[in-house]
Amino acid sequence: MPRSTRVMHQIMDWRAAVLAGLIAGLLAFLLRVLLWVVVTGGSFWAPFYQSAAILLGPQSLAPVDAPQFGVVVVGLLVHFALSLFYSVLLAFIIHRWGLAVGIIGGALFGVAVYIINYYTFTYFFPWFFPLRGWLVLAAHVFFGATAGGVYEALERDIYVLDEPPTDSTLPA
Repeated sequence: MPRSTRVMHQIMDWRAAVLAGLIAGLLAFLLRVLLWVVVTGGSFWAPFYQSAAILLGPQSLAPVDAPQFGVVVVGLLVHFALSLFYSVLLAFIIHRWGLAVGIIGGALFGVAVYIINYYTFTYFFPWFFPLRGWLVLAAHVFFGATAGGVYEALERDIYVLDEPPTDSTLPA
């Protein structure tokens, strides 16, 4: 009878990934709003409307001096849905590597997401083309670094045992 080995391997911590997405999403959105208001002199509500435009289309980018509650909520929902998606994807890539790789790798991930979002998805969402620039890039880098760092700081070591093949699963 052949001897089989059982191997343990670490898996991604979903709880840490979700928390990282929520925390990084909140902080990055606050940074984006702050930069938007301070640097461009634009409306506080513009980033909410910009996120909502992914779902609602360019007509939702109308002047935003008097915010519409529904558009603001859609903007937040879209932003946090994307934050969760990207943080889970980042966690899948960086888990097990440690805090430094989480932060640096996360920042590089943020650059990649920015390039993908603003240099390819603008084909489908052309109204985002004018938003390309250092302000949005900074928010993406900050999001990635924060998500990676928070994930690695919160990650629990979760291991699963690979079961060896049984006689019934071995080829005849």
